[in-house]
Amino acid sequence: MYDHILLPTDGSDATDATIEHAANLAETYGATVHVLSVADSRNRFESPSAGIAPDVWEKSELDRAESAADAAVEALPDSVETERIVEEGVPHSTIVDYAADAEVDLVVMATHGRTGLDHYLVGSVTERVVRQSDAPVLTVRAADEE
Repeated sequence: MYDHILLPTDGSDATDATIEHAANLAETYGATVHVLSVADSRNRFESPSAGIAPDVWEKSELDRAESAADAAVEALPDSVETERIVEEGVPHSTIVDYAADAEVDLVVMATHGRTGLDHYLVGSVTERVVRQSDAPVLTVRAADEE
């Protein structure tokens, strides 16, 4: 049923909730987990008043994405075959494009549970992937912080 499972990660604690689900499904079906982290390219052209030079932003985002991918791969059991991918782009678009190109059978993503103004202003990468992906998307609610 599932041969290729996509596990996007941004390195946040919310990803931890998805790793167990992706691992269990991969072990059950003998699937490969594609761990994808996206270095967000949108903010590199922000105004200088933001205080971050474009090259510093780009390096920081790439380092974050590399670390996020490494941590997720390391957290998956050795019994699960993995592919580690780091790409630059707009996160939701890059995830949807990768899922289509790699012909993944399932995307496993966390939801942050944002509501109200925060949801309106920040939006949701997961929500956009759910709406745009041809592959089914399993959403895992991140644990609420106490």
